[in-house]
Amino acid sequence: MINDERIMKPMLHGGMSVPKIAIIDSNTLAAMGMQSLINSIMPSVTVEAYNSFNELQANHPEQFFHYFVAINILLEHYDFFVENRRKTIVMTTSPEPEKHLDKFHSFCVSASEKELVKSLLSLEQGAHPGGKRMPLPPVDKNVRKILSDREIEVLTLIVKGYINKQIAEMLNVSLPTIVTHRRNITDKLNRKSVASLTIYAVMHGYVSIDEI
Repeated sequence: MINDERIMKPMLHGGMSVPKIAIIDSNTLAAMGMQSLINSIMPSVTVEAYNSFNELQANHPEQFFHYFVAINILLEHYDFFVENRRKTIVMTTSPEPEKHLDKFHSFCVSASEKELVKSLLSLEQGAHPGGKRMPLPPVDKNVRKILSDREIEVLTLIVKGYINKQIAEMLNVSLPTIVTHRRNITDKLNRKSVASLTIYAVMHGYVSIDEI
């Protein structure tokens, strides 16, 4: 079994720590989508995708912080992943957890975009005790200067699931004003989808995972 010190040791690049995550999934499109989502949530990590377990084995699997592995590959190579269960996160296609996966953290990749983002954010912040084993996002000390106080209010309501009309009523402003705020938010952050805005809001402390 790989010891904890080896598991937690990140790769070094240019003198800086660069944690690495591996995605192991024979479905190339699914792997690419997961790679993009993980990069959005954890921009400080390097994410590599492999189509098979053999590809992972050929690329020094001990270097990775975590394995995001498709359930079929996990079952075919169960001994390896159960030995590395503290590093393994299983991608399932069923919303109901399977009994033989009780040793692992897992999430359903066929869930809605909102639920998938929520699952990944939960894993990033608490997959292991205190979140200590997940790579930490970079801290942007100037983040609160990007949006105005009103724009932050609008952003939090957007990611909580309210539509423009509801937000206008809650803030006692006109609908065109909310539309303008929303456009300004997406322009300033360069994030167009609600999913990407949700990631931003949670990662910067504007909302908690339980609120989305």
